[in-house]
Amino acid sequence: MKALIVYGTRNGGTAGLAYMIATAFQREGWQVQIADAADSPGIGDVDVVVVGGGLYVGRWVPSVRQWVRHHRATLKIVPVWFFSSGPLDDSAAAGDLAPAPSVAKLAREVEVAGHMTFGGYLDKAPRGFLARQMARRYAGDWREPKQVEEWVRLICREMVLPSTIPTQRTGRTEASTGRTAETRLN
Repeated sequence: MKALIVYGTRNGGTAGLAYMIATAFQREGWQVQIADAADSPGIGDVDVVVVGGGLYVGRWVPSVRQWVRHHRATLKIVPVWFFSSGPLDDSAAAGDLAPAPSVAKLAREVEVAGHMTFGGYLDKAPRGFLARQMARRYAGDWREPKQVEEWVRLICREMVLPSTIPTQRTGRTEASTGRTAETRLN
């Protein structure tokens, strides 16, 4: 199976998280392509697309938002999961943070299968005035590799599940063939 991971980042924390996600997919036996949304990657022949961005004032970085909107039609027909990186504390560790409203809106537009908010990362000496001011108080790494691995395993199970659901015989016969009709339960 093949996964495309597209991310947007300002200071590298979300890129690091995207590479954690890629590594977790590879451990599950998947082939992975990873790309920065700013490089405008295409989607290609993949089984799942995972898209994520760093949260800044409740919004993903512009490159990710633009990439999702540009590929909206294709993303509606391919299984898609979103992730956000941002809380500079341990509030994301439980795995139950709702997506920021702007991310939730994008998620509805492309009908994503799921979303996860992971803890963020802020270097002690980031670029940008605001980031440097925040780093004085919030510098650190709240990304949880085990949480990332669990989330990727969930995605992998979701991707395999539909093909493992057996067909169910309905008991009615088709007039043209005399065979029992079958329906898939998904």
